[in-house]
Amino acid sequence: MERMSDSADKPIDNDAEGVWSPDIEQSFQEALAIYPPCGRRKIILSDEGKMYGRNELIARYIKLRTGKTRTRKQVSSHIQVLARRKSRDFHSKLKVTSMDQTAKDKALQHMAAMSSAQIVSATAIHNKLGLPGIPRPAFPGAPGFWPGMIQTGQPGSSQDVKPFVQQAYPIQPAVTAPIPGFEPASAAAPSVPAWQGRSIGTTKLRLVEFSAFLEQQRDPDSADLNCSIQDDAGAFYGVTSQYESSENMTVTCSTKVCSFGKQVVEKVETEYARFENGRFVYRINRSPMCEYMINFIHKLKHLPEKYMMNSVLENFTILLVVTNRDTQETLLCMACVFEVSNSEHGAQHHIYRLVKD
Repeated sequence: MERMSDSADKPIDNDAEGVWSPDIEQSFQEALAIYPPCGRRKIILSDEGKMYGRNELIARYIKLRTGKTRTRKQVSSHIQVLARRKSRDFHSKLKVTSMDQTAKDKALQHMAAMSSAQIVSATAIHNKLGLPGIPRPAFPGAPGFWPGMIQTGQPGSSQDVKPFVQQAYPIQPAVTAPIPGFEPASAAAPSVPAWQGRSIGTTKLRLVEFSAFLEQQRDPDSADLNCSIQDDAGAFYGVTSQYESSENMTVTCSTKVCSFGKQVVEKVETEYARFENGRFVYRINRSPMCEYMINFIHKLKHLPEKYMMNSVLENFTILLVVTNRDTQETLLCMACVFEVSNSEHGAQHHIYRLVKD
């Protein structure tokens, strides 16, 4: 991390990065929340098939939201300036807290190990330490939650991030002119993360990862279920999912397969929490698909036309329900409906939230 210096005290407007007006700053903060720090990895926008660095995506977002241009280097400079200011503010507030010296030293070590991008994105670090004067935003900005902590891919891999998918839940009044395909910014509650509503989650549990894959013994890499390969009795059909929460619970994950509205088969798994990087993680790794699902996939792939496949899929639904095993409280409920992808870039997804009128 850069060494803190007095030169960082100068106003941002006087930096070489240029003037950051309120609308640019708001779009910048929204983009920070949408795109978590990813080091030197590239992010793929599947609708375009292009690879971007995080700062390039932030600059692109600002341009689309405001019509004003900020370069990748200007974004990088802005992040570094904000990181220095945030770090100094953190050090100042740490001095006046009643924490013991050991806890303070540990907090300082944690801060020193963070990059500028992580510091700027770490909106929950103050909340976790209980520092005064820092508001506690609602989930997913609760203690232990910030975009940089979300595991979005394996090191060195690419990521498929689609923050601008048109969604079915209500859109709040916009401060600036709306852009087709984008969710306008809200004029109220600026402390609420801009990416809230784009993720799948509730106040107590959030879905971080969900992937279904086909793995052949001769090739350990995962593959698209739509790939044209010969049926192999030794192939492994699996599902990996991960959730996170600010609470330590034992959760029960129910996966129900429904055909024509009736339950055909159900799989129930129990998962215990693991505390990682300030939050409780629940990971179900390589859970094998049931025989019904494997046979269904085989039969679906053998249909000669896509319209036939879609006709079958219209009456096929998977329901995922996560509950607190001890209290039986429903933490998250998600229904999956399917159709054959027509995209040149592989499988696509859209997320819809059901709301009351």
